[in-house]
Formats: sequence, C-alpha cells, structure tokens
Amino acid sequence: MKSEQTNNERNNSMVNSPKHIVTAAAVVINDNNEILLIYGSKRGWEIPGGRVEEGESLSTAVVRETKEETGIDIEIIKFCGLFQNVKESVFNTLFFGRPIAGQFNTSDESLEIGYFSIEEALNKVKWKSFREQIEYCINYKDQFLVEYNNRDLKRRTFCGNIEEGSDFIYYEI
Repeated sequence: MKSEQTNNERNNSMVNSPKHIVTAAAVVINDNNEILLIYGSKRGWEIPGGRVEEGESLSTAVVRETKEETGIDIEIIKFCGLFQNVKESVFNTLFFGRPIAGQFNTSDESLEIGYFSIEEALNKVKWKSFREQIEYCINYKDQFLVEYNNRDLKRRTFCGNIEEGSDFIYYEI
C-alpha cells in the first residue's frame, strides 16, 4: 500500500510540474555581414526560430527552424545566450549562425525573407525584445542571461565568465 501512495504522489507531482516554453533562434550573418530576417504576419520582422520540440536538442531545433522558415541551412558558430521571461515561463535561447546552403523559401511563418545590414535589420525589427536579442548577440563577446518579467521593466543581466569572477557583470535595471 505504501508504494502505491508513493507512485500516486509521484504521478501527481509530474502532472502538476511546471510547464515551460523553450525556443531556439539564430542571428544568421552572411559573408557581407548582413543579418537574415523573416517577416511574419503576427510579429513583423524577426530572426528565424521557434519552439524546441520534445526530445530535440537546442542546436537541432535552431537549425530546423531556420530551414523551415527560410529554406537556408545554417552552421552554428556559437551559443550566444538566453532571454528568460520569468512570468510567462519562456526561455529564448540564442545562437550565432552562418548560411551554408539553400535558397530562400517562404512558409506560413515567413511571408518575406531577406538579408539586411545590421542597422537596417535593427530598424526593421519593431518588437523591442526581438531587437534587444539581436543587439545582445552582436554586442556581447561572452554568453549572457537576461531575466525579466513580462511588462515589468526590471531586468537582470548576467554576462561574462562566471568562474573568473572579475569578468562577470551583473546589471539590474
């Protein structure tokens, strides 16, 4: 009887465990130092990316999402960092990539696709959080973690090498 209660408690805790949304997106830069953007009807211009599927790695997801939304195959150059919307339990993982093959191919999520100079890309991306993600990937040499609450201006940013201490930077805005 005791083992049944333990199994039931375990099953209940699994049912009630937190649910998170994990996404993977890429700042893809070509040989002309231009950024790959997609235009969708819901959010306008943004970098390619989307939800990580169950049983899928972050790196596989970003390559798959980029291919699905743009027709472009990419090689991941580095993991840039993470934006976490704490209130909504959304984790946006960000990578740098470079195109290695493929041709533009629109989808339901990407009505237009193009490469744009960094300045032009930042001007096209209207959602502040999407623009910030691109800026962090471009401007931070080290990996970063940005934690924020939806509609709450307080942000905590961690960047640099935590193990080295002196290079680690913590900002609370």
